[in-house]
Amino acid sequence: MRTVLVTGPGGSGRTAVAAATALVAARRGVRALVLSADPTDSLGAALGTSTGAVPTTVEPGLTAIRLDPANRLRADLVDLQERAASALDMLGATRLDAEELTPLPGSHELALLRALRDSSHGPYDLVVVDLPPAPQALALLALPEQLRRYLRRLLPPERQAARALRPLLGRLAGVPMPAEGLYETAARWDDELAAVQAVIEDEHTTVRLVAEPTQAAADILTATGTGLALHGLRADALLASRVLPDGSTDPWLTDAAARQRKVVAAWHGTYDVHELPHLGRDPHGAGDLLALGTPADVDMPPAVDRPVEDRIAEDGVLVWKLPLPGAVREDLGLVRRGDELVVTVGPLRRIVTLPSALRRCTVAGAGMRDGVLSVRFRPDPGLWPRGE
Repeated sequence: MRTVLVTGPGGSGRTAVAAATALVAARRGVRALVLSADPTDSLGAALGTSTGAVPTTVEPGLTAIRLDPANRLRADLVDLQERAASALDMLGATRLDAEELTPLPGSHELALLRALRDSSHGPYDLVVVDLPPAPQALALLALPEQLRRYLRRLLPPERQAARALRPLLGRLAGVPMPAEGLYETAARWDDELAAVQAVIEDEHTTVRLVAEPTQAAADILTATGTGLALHGLRADALLASRVLPDGSTDPWLTDAAARQRKVVAAWHGTYDVHELPHLGRDPHGAGDLLALGTPADVDMPPAVDRPVEDRIAEDGVLVWKLPLPGAVREDLGLVRRGDELVVTVGPLRRIVTLPSALRRCTVAGAGMRDGVLSVRFRPDPGLWPRGE
C-alpha cells in the first residue's frame, strides 16, 4: 500500500490537491482513500459532495472520510466511565453525558493519526492524507515517536518483568507500587503508537508538498524540508499551486507570473516540481480537480538517509551522519545525553536513541558540511576494548 501525506503552507490548496491525487488514481483503477480532519467540509467542497465520518463512495474506486473526533471522544469517555464505574460511584462522581462533550484541542490531529493507522489494514492501494499546514504537520508526524519515548522513560518496559514481585516490594518498601493495569495501559498505548509510527516510517510512505509560488511559501518550505529530513521523512514532489499563465497582456498579471516563475525555478533545484494552473476559482467537483493536472503518482524518491555509522579505519573513529538540507550551522545544537543524542535545528528538535555501538563511545567532535551533520565518536576502551 502507498501512503501520500499532503502538507504545505496554510492556504496553499492542500485539500484540493489531496482530493485530486486520489481522484486521478481512482480513475486509473487504483483503490484510493482520501482522509481529512478539517472541521469544515473543505474536502467535500473540493470533491463536490458532502463527506463525514462514515466512508463516502465518491465514485467507483474512490472513498473519502472526514473524521469526526467528537464522536470518538464521546465513545471513549463513555467506555472509560463504564470501566471505572465502581471507583466513580465510591467517590460520588457525577457521570458526564456524551451530549455535553466537545472535542479537546489536538483531538483532530490525534484522530488523523488513528485513522492513518487503521487505513493500513483497509482494502486500499493508495491512502492520501490531507495533513494540517506544514509546521503543525511536522509536529504531528513526530508525535508517535516522542510519546513512545516518554512512555519508556516513565514506565520502562524492562521493569514489567517484576510484576509478581510488586506486592512484596510494596510491603517491604512501605510505599504503594504501580498497579499492573498501569503497565498494561502503557503497553497498549505503545503498541498503538508503534503501529502509527510504522506507517509514517514505511518505505512506501512519502510526503507531498503543496505551495503557492511566493517568497513567503519558499521560506516555509525551506524549514519544512529540514524538519522532514530531521525526522527521517522524504518529500516525493512539490506541487506549485495556482500558477498563473504566461503571455498575459495585463501588466499586473505579467509581473505576478514573472515573480512566480522565479520562485518555481529555484524550487526545481531541490524538488521534483509539478505546476498546477490557477483556475480562477476554488476547485469544486471532479471536472475542476482533473483540470489541475495533479499527478496520480510520481516516482518514489530514494529513501531518506537515516542516521548511519561508518567505520574510519585510519583512526578507529565512528562517524554518525544525518542529512539536514537547508540547515544553517549557526542554528544547530547537539547534546549527548546518556544513550541519546539531542539534535536541534532552530525551533526543531529530535531526540535520537543511539545505536548500541555508539553508546560505548565518547563524542570526539561534530561538523556540518554540504547539508550533512557528522558526529565523530571515539570508542571508549573501558566499554569497548579494541580486541572485540
